[in-house]
Amino acid sequence: MLDEILTPDERAVVARAKTFAEEHVGPNAARWEWERQYPLETIRAACRADLHTIELAKKHGGQGQSFSCKLRAFEEIARHDFAFAFALINHHNAVARFARDGKPAHVARLLPRMIAGEVIGCAGLSEPGVGSDFAALEMSAVKVDGGWKLNGAKAWITNAAVAGLSVIYAQTDKAQGYRGIACFAIEAEREGFHRDKPFALHGGHAIGVGGFQLIDYIAPDEALLHPPGQAFKSALAGINGARTYVAAMCCGMLQASLETAVRYTQQRQTFGQPVLAHQGVRWKLVDAATDLEAARLLTYRAARLIDEGADAVLPAAHAKKFATEMALERIADCIEAMGANGLRAEYPLARHLACAKIAAYTDGSIEMMNERIGALLPQAFA
Repeated sequence: MLDEILTPDERAVVARAKTFAEEHVGPNAARWEWERQYPLETIRAACRADLHTIELAKKHGGQGQSFSCKLRAFEEIARHDFAFAFALINHHNAVARFARDGKPAHVARLLPRMIAGEVIGCAGLSEPGVGSDFAALEMSAVKVDGGWKLNGAKAWITNAAVAGLSVIYAQTDKAQGYRGIACFAIEAEREGFHRDKPFALHGGHAIGVGGFQLIDYIAPDEALLHPPGQAFKSALAGINGARTYVAAMCCGMLQASLETAVRYTQQRQTFGQPVLAHQGVRWKLVDAATDLEAARLLTYRAARLIDEGADAVLPAAHAKKFATEMALERIADCIEAMGANGLRAEYPLARHLACAKIAAYTDGSIEMMNERIGALLPQAFA
């Protein structure tokens, strides 16, 4: 298992994440959903527990740990709530990316506020009419004296409900296609930033997903993180990691669902014996447990390759495709094993099932994974 190759310090991080999730996420996840809340105070509590600086370089005040360490920590958090884990990891990623790519004076001004949880970060890729076709971005960036003027809208952005800093991508020259895309650090406090009403989601409201509009927003030169010609490549560089940690979160949700279903079917009696003793139920849970092991092997392999700096495009796509597909099917099987009680609000299974469907769309849909894997078939089986 992946924990075996983590350092003692990294295993301590995973243990801290597990304890935090048990104490702060699990007891509140259902309430966030029913009350339609973004868990800002708990996100800030996670910041105080240093769960958003796992990969952040030590020179910037972070822990400088491996991608695998971050993945395992957020797998543990997702056992209790995918939506919270996804919101927090997006803030984590924005912190690390801004610290790495931002101009020193800009970083010095804003990074301490992000580390403190005062300014929440997000990534701004998707738009109202643009999802997987990243090269078709419509948000425009025009060079002006002292900076760039941006106009356009972003949608389906995690943490958009509260984010104070967004790492966004915009087109500087449509004739250049993906080569014209640039990356900027956008501050919500600046004139021209207009936040949209957060989207209402079933099963994942704590993600804080929504959008914003930039209307004649002036991004100073210091806000340019990657110029045209480099930004598209930088965005793709992070996608393998995103696909891999989403797969890990699916494993966390199925782990929790299996634990719940096994406990329930051991205790519930039908026809004079525990439900788990019935072969039809038991074998479904066996299949779920086997798929969980397979998904973890695919996911952890991709994580190791990412840490090694090796080519993880195909392994990450395999992990994302398999983990999201199996989570949708096997969490549903866990609900089925519990009968109608599997849908009751005191159990997390229905919420996990809804979030598994969200996971199937994030950072590349299952269909996109099929296309990615299909494109690489000639190389893989030459």
